Amino acid sequence: MKNILVPIGASEDAHETLQYAVDFAAEFGDKVYVMEVYNIRAVAGDLANIDEIVAERSREHLKRVIEKVAAKGVDITIATYNGGIIEGLKSIDKELGLDLIILAPRSNDSREELYLGNVSGKIVKRTNIPTLIVPKGTVFKPFTDILTAFKSGVLKDKRILNPLLLIKEKFNSNISLLFVKTPGYTKEDLKINMALMNLSDNLTLAENTTTYLGVLQYFETQHPDLLCVFRRKRGFFKKLWERNTIPKSEFFAPVPVLVLSVKKD
Repeated sequence: MKNILVPIGASEDAHETLQYAVDFAAEFGDKVYVMEVYNIRAVAGDLANIDEIVAERSREHLKRVIEKVAAKGVDITIATYNGGIIEGLKSIDKELGLDLIILAPRSNDSREELYLGNVSGKIVKRTNIPTLIVPKGTVFKPFTDILTAFKSGVLKDKRILNPLLLIKEKFNSNISLLFVKTPGYTKEDLKINMALMNLSDNLTLAENTTTYLGVLQYFETQHPDLLCVFRRKRGFFKKLWERNTIPKSEFFAPVPVLVLSVKKD
């Protein structure tokens, strides 16, 4: 991992997420990019320099957030984009090659009943960039025990696992695999990719109506400090895919969640 992006919203706690990202990046020697998007549509009669004015305000906001962070030698770079958040992410990814996005569950949305707000939900569900969701107030510490949960063992490309492998190697983490059989599973789902199997000697088989409920049962007896799941339309967020927000009643994790990208099922 070389390039980490941190989307910054309007939350007063944005610097906490950035500090977490900086602390994480310091372990790997990564660069951190802070991003804010704005949306200005030019119409006849608009000031010629309105885009520059708004862009400068956005940069000043990001500078104030950065000033609250202990950089620890990490290179922090500002990136702004005029347009939608997903388009902005794709543009920056195309230019830089992003390895990881680190974000808060709710960057702009203050509704406490939500786990993922609208903007964070869009990023998690509509990009193919590995994403680390960090709960509010979480202070970075090396990951000791990682739970990797899945309902299908199929992986089209073992490189999908690279972020998880790098974390495991860096912190000598213990990885537990949780294979949750849910209604409607296929025989193909039961074939676990060897790269996934090689992550751990600890494989637990469970049956439940959803992968998330299987994870909840695991959390009752085990206490991992990182949950890893896969981003795919038949996967962890299946029932939640149509909308961006996710209520805590449907999903909540008290620890950081690493969402790995699966471009094709």
